[in-house]
Amino acid sequence: VQLQASGGGLVQAGGSLRLSCAASGRTFGSYGMGWFRQAPGKEREFVAAIKWSGSSTYYADSVKGRFTISRDGAKNTVYLQMNSLKPEDTAVYYCAAVRPAYYSGSDYSRPSLYDYWGQETLVTVSS
Repeated sequence: VQLQASGGGLVQAGGSLRLSCAASGRTFGSYGMGWFRQAPGKEREFVAAIKWSGSSTYYADSVKGRFTISRDGAKNTVYLQMNSLKPEDTAVYYCAAVRPAYYSGSDYSRPSLYDYWGQETLVTVSS
């Protein structure tokens, strides 16, 4: 599986962006997908994840109610809709994929769970 993230950019606080993660591979539909971010000087942190079926989604507390993760199987793409952006959302964002298996909701927040990572896309939120 190869992942290609895009959609980052510069936005004012309160604005919106939508990140996309396009995946190659015929088995993409069976993979769980996650978004992580890393701000300068900080560790990589979990943002959101979605099960292969799309039936369950998970969010970090810091983004609940503002970000929405979704997937389009026909396009082999996962999205992260980010609304009400704050300066503290500034970071490089990564998408990641995990092979199909049973995982608990909390498992999806662990970077070590994921098998494939895309390149980063930079999100900058100005105050």
